[in-house]
Amino acid sequence: MPEAVLFDLDGTLADTAPDLAGILAHLQIESGLTPTPFEVLRPQVSNGVRGLLGAGFGLTPDAPAYADLAQRFLTLYAASLYVETCLFPGISELLDSLDERGIVWGVVTNKAERFARPIIEALGLAGRSICVVGGDTVARAKPFPDPLLHACKLAALDPVRCIYVGDDIRDIKAGKAAGMRTLAAAYGYLGSNEPIEAWAADAIINHPLEILSFIEKTDRVL
Repeated sequence: MPEAVLFDLDGTLADTAPDLAGILAHLQIESGLTPTPFEVLRPQVSNGVRGLLGAGFGLTPDAPAYADLAQRFLTLYAASLYVETCLFPGISELLDSLDERGIVWGVVTNKAERFARPIIEALGLAGRSICVVGGDTVARAKPFPDPLLHACKLAALDPVRCIYVGDDIRDIKAGKAAGMRTLAAAYGYLGSNEPIEAWAADAIINHPLEILSFIEKTDRVL
């Protein structure tokens, strides 16, 4: 049986989009702009501040106004990390089931660790997660495998016996490069321009509890 399941945070473990979209709307109103519809912003959450400012202000990181606006965004977000953020439906039951099976689980995200840890704590998961690895925990973030390998080192895990679950192609690339089985979360934000079927994940899941079926199939194969 796989010994661990590692999760991306935004769009996979937790629905953080409402809080992030709320910060963008605040900035747009400050600038005299009409807030961008949530359904337009949701896919961009996987791309972080860069994606949201691109969608809301048409800015790229090389634009003169980008750095100050990005810093303003992060300052506001730090004070509103978990107003509406919540676990996706089925995640709580999934984690309980993993615990019952003796399968450990953790979080590997490209969100900065200083934001990720308070969210995990607010969701009541800090004492249960074996690790929280952020995008700035190691030198190279996903799609490089470094954060996943770091998580394995922290928790003494064999990457080959781990499953990584994410909602962006960078998650699947990182997981495969780390030697893990990968699951693409179709219920997530799906910010990649490539269709989820082209990500080459080991499986696509439409609901978190489908991870249990994948584990059972993997166990039979092993």
